[in-house]
Amino acid sequence: MESPQHFLQVISKLIYQVFFLGALVTIIFAFPVLTSAIESSNGKDLFIQHCSGCHLNGGNIIRRGKNLKLAALKRSGLDNPEAIAEIARIGIGSMSGYEEVLGKGGDQVVANWIWKQAQNAWTQG
Repeated sequence: MESPQHFLQVISKLIYQVFFLGALVTIIFAFPVLTSAIESSNGKDLFIQHCSGCHLNGGNIIRRGKNLKLAALKRSGLDNPEAIAEIARIGIGSMSGYEEVLGKGGDQVVANWIWKQAQNAWTQG
């Protein structure tokens, strides 16, 4: 017959393993959400720093029709974040590319944020 102390050790190990497994599952499932939140924040910051001078609230102070509103993006064939990232990276028309100032992967981060804003009619700021 096992002693009560041995029984407590087994239960303690089991509780520790269940807690560890629960923490691991939480981290695995929370990681995409946390990554998305960080990317969104960085996308907003990049946009404010490098894009909002001309594209305040998704508009365009130089050419009104070339704004970042959903209808204008679709009209220009920019109907996904990858297409927007390419423009952010290499530029188009009178807009220069911002590959260097956005940093590695910054074009995609800011494009994802722009796309989300366009889908929400730029109501989230």
